[in-house]
Amino acid sequence: MLLRADRPIPSIAVARRRGPWAVLRYVPSPKTTPFTFGYLVVLLGTTLLLRFADPALTDRLLLLSSTDAHNLWRRPLTSLLTSAIWLPGESWLPYAVIFAIAVAPLERRFGARHTALVFFSGHIVATLVTELPVMALISARVLPSSAGHWLDIGVSYGFFTTAGALVFLLPRRVRLAALAAMEAFIAVIWLSDDPVSLDSIVTLLGHAFAAHFGLLVCGPWLRTRIRRPGPDSAG
Repeated sequence: MLLRADRPIPSIAVARRRGPWAVLRYVPSPKTTPFTFGYLVVLLGTTLLLRFADPALTDRLLLLSSTDAHNLWRRPLTSLLTSAIWLPGESWLPYAVIFAIAVAPLERRFGARHTALVFFSGHIVATLVTELPVMALISARVLPSSAGHWLDIGVSYGFFTTAGALVFLLPRRVRLAALAAMEAFIAVIWLSDDPVSLDSIVTLLGHAFAAHFGLLVCGPWLRTRIRRPGPDSAG
C-alpha cells in the first residue's frame, strides 16, 4: 500500500502495530472492505449452489451466464452481468486469499465504488476484446460455429485488472518485480491448461489484456484520485 508523506502520525502507528491478531486487519470485512467482503459472500453462495444443487439446474445457469460468442450475441447483458459470479469446479478458499491480497488493499485505499468500477470494467472490456473477434471470425466462416459454444465464466479478468492497477501503484523499486510475477502467473495458468486450444488462447489474451488494462488505464486513473485514508480504511 502506498503511504503519503503527510499521513498523520497516529495512523502510521496503527499500521505498524504488532501482535498475534494484527493479521486480522487484512482480512476482508463488511466495515473496511464492503465490496470485497460482499463479493466473496456471493462467490461462496454460488460455489455452494454448484456443489449441492441439482446438476441440471446448475448446468443451465452456467450456460446462461457464459460469455462465449454465442451467448454474447443472443443475451449480452445477462452473460456479462452474471458470468463473474461463478467459480465452477474450483475451491472458494483460494479466491478468498487472492481477493484479500489483490482486491482488498485497493479498496482500503480507494473505497468500494472505485474498486468495483475497476474490477467490473476490466471484466467487461477484456471479455468484449477477446470474444468480439471470435464472433466476427465465426460470421466470416473462418471459425466453425462450435467455436462460439464454450463455457467462459469466472472472476479472473476482474482480478487481473485489479492486480494490474495495484502493480502500477506500488513503489518503483518493487513494481518491475511485481509485474514480472503477474506475467509469470498468467503464463502458468495458460500452460497448465491445453495451451493450443481456442478457449485457452482466448483466455490467455483476456488475462493479458485485463492485466495491462489495469496497469496502463486503471492504475493511472486511480492515482489521480488518491485520497487520505480515513479511520475505517487505515492499513
